[in-house]
Amino acid sequence: MRFFVQNFGCRATQADGAALAAQLGAKGLAQAGSRDSADVVVLNTCTVTAEADKDARSAIRRTHRENPNARILVTGCYAQRAPAELAEMPGVAWVVGNSHKTSIADVIADELEYHSNLTATTLIGDIFETKDILTAPILESTGDRTRPNLKIQDGCHNRCSFCVIPYVRGKSRYVGADQVVEQVRQLSERYKEVVLSGINLGRWGREAGSEMRLPDLLRRILNETEIPRLRLSSVEPMDFSDDLLGLMAESSRIANHVHAPLQSGSDKILRLMHRKYRPRHYADRLAKARALMPTAGIGADVMTGFPGETDELFEESRQFIEAMPYTYLHVFTYSERPGTPAAEMAGSVPMVVRKDRNRVLRELAAAKNAAFRESMLGVEVSAVTMEPLGIALTENFVQAQLDLPYTPNRLVTLRPRALTQHGIAASIVAAA
Repeated sequence: MRFFVQNFGCRATQADGAALAAQLGAKGLAQAGSRDSADVVVLNTCTVTAEADKDARSAIRRTHRENPNARILVTGCYAQRAPAELAEMPGVAWVVGNSHKTSIADVIADELEYHSNLTATTLIGDIFETKDILTAPILESTGDRTRPNLKIQDGCHNRCSFCVIPYVRGKSRYVGADQVVEQVRQLSERYKEVVLSGINLGRWGREAGSEMRLPDLLRRILNETEIPRLRLSSVEPMDFSDDLLGLMAESSRIANHVHAPLQSGSDKILRLMHRKYRPRHYADRLAKARALMPTAGIGADVMTGFPGETDELFEESRQFIEAMPYTYLHVFTYSERPGTPAAEMAGSVPMVVRKDRNRVLRELAAAKNAAFRESMLGVEVSAVTMEPLGIALTENFVQAQLDLPYTPNRLVTLRPRALTQHGIAASIVAAA
């Protein structure tokens, strides 16, 4: 039997998919090269926005149309949130929520009988009782095979009013330090950079009974492995403690790259979002990061069109964002998620206004990014070479176009010499 896993959404979902593929392989199943050549197609979904739901439904319909004999298993966050909705779609044999994700390999290996006129088998449980974490190193879906992402945390205790993720991912939980260190040790034999990720990465180690925190884990990794570079994915702003920022600044083996989700620069909107900080708290963390790491890449997630966001409040947010030392932004348009408090709030912003505000912030982000890249010209910076040949990623998160093709998966020192459309053109001046 041949299987194909298609992942949607964030790194955590991709990590789950990598683990599922490994488990199915261990059951003796062969991995197909495409959906149309597979006997079982696993669609590992996201549900963070309505557009993500739409993408998953389109993939189900396309899979069934192109490969009508394939049995489709839908899992992930959308499956956890709306299993009945997915079970009704033609071609779907199983709907397995995140609560039962670890049992998928057994379900498929048992070859459950499925016929088109029967109801899909649904496996959904209380996600808040889930303690397991699926984890396996993943490689970027963009084609880069040189920077594995390692998920070391899952779930979230926060209850942001716009976010459905805690209801489909469950409580915050983490991979033990010994396992993380061993995984990084194994990866260090093949790769120069490993990205640590999670649903709420900064909460690593904060469950009852643990005396370790994320900086403690990083120190263990640095002391007990030979990995040349670690990179942190997104960390909530108030989890960028002085200890964490200090460690990042003092260690040449941790990338100078800070990604701290903001969502809004308006105090009122942050309160409506149930975020746990105010703009002044956030600004303090970024000021500390910039003081300790003057050339760091600094990014954020920001949202436009949240309920109650008037023109004045959006302008307040825009001005705050303009004042922050950002080098890039991920800008999202607010999307109502069923079951979240924000979906029931008054003051809905018209979609055309949401998207126009998105455009304004994207233009602001582009200007900030261009100014940052221009400041890099002539200043040497460390980078890791990637696939395709001739591309590298700097430690402060800028893509570099190299003068000549160069072996992937090498740490190099670059001298930026010109701007490209979205990155820099650079020459290699030294290689490790």
